[in-house]
Amino acid sequence: MRYRTVTVSVALALGLSLPAHASLPGEGISVQAFHSPIAEEKFQTIIVNKALAKLGYDIKPIKEVDYSAGYTALANGDITFTTTNWYPLHNSMYKNAGGDDKFYRKGTYISGAAQGYLIDKKTADKYGIDSIDDLKDPKLAKLFDTDGDGKADLAGCQAGWGCEGVIEHQLTEFKLRDSITHKQGQYAAIISDTIARFKQGDSVLYYTWTPYWVSGKLVPGKDVVWLEVPYSANPNGTDTELPNGKNYGFDINSERIVANKKWAENNPAAAKLFEIMKLPINAVSAENMMISNGEDSLKDIERHADLWIKANLKTFNQWVETAKQAAQ
Repeated sequence: MRYRTVTVSVALALGLSLPAHASLPGEGISVQAFHSPIAEEKFQTIIVNKALAKLGYDIKPIKEVDYSAGYTALANGDITFTTTNWYPLHNSMYKNAGGDDKFYRKGTYISGAAQGYLIDKKTADKYGIDSIDDLKDPKLAKLFDTDGDGKADLAGCQAGWGCEGVIEHQLTEFKLRDSITHKQGQYAAIISDTIARFKQGDSVLYYTWTPYWVSGKLVPGKDVVWLEVPYSANPNGTDTELPNGKNYGFDINSERIVANKKWAENNPAAAKLFEIMKLPINAVSAENMMISNGEDSLKDIERHADLWIKANLKTFNQWVETAKQAAQ
């Protein structure tokens, strides 16, 4: 902004006319995003930030906080937006933090995010395991025992993410607590250990989701298989059966952009941008794989975002121009 001010002053002093273009809708307005402390959520957030920058907004560094704290800060106006509202997984957190009275949410940013339980294909084929209910059999459960207590150890969901509530609900609902232990902690460490055991030829049982790099390392249908659940039993009360008749126990989720409602109402260009942006899930998965291969610094992820924008520049520019028009 200082450069623009100096330019205007010089032009006036010399009696020159200024360009006729209107100022950008975001000039002088700060914007700050949050995502959870997962590097794999940064790419999609940076792309939105870069579009907001084209609208003139002053982009503040992304905050990394747990979802529940992030939604509270968002409702209070301490944070502007998030790109990682998992819908419907985060419905309870969204509602508890104020819901539609506090938040602006239109459109869907990323679609088709699957999640559920998987085991290695070798064990599945050998013992005919295709449902998590099969692990009620102590002999089958013991195949996935990593600590010697005779129970299957599920590499599960990190506390505070929302998925842990679904897993805990289903372990009780399907009467699996006597045969499965839900192992929680830092997910990155737990899943890395799981992948190492798979490479050693051990049987593995784990939870994961897409888009994420795990399914690039342990490829469903090739290395591992999804386990079905006996019937829909989700805390959201939804029917999780897919059109093909399969039921993996979790809704197919979307990632939606959520902003502070008052801020969005005062910034129609940004609100329109949040509504219309769409990012292919395969693009996120591919970028997540680069992170897992060591390109995990902020500079690396910024470069990933720049490369995606360059490859999709027409679409990106259309988003920005449509958003500008909303401010007129």
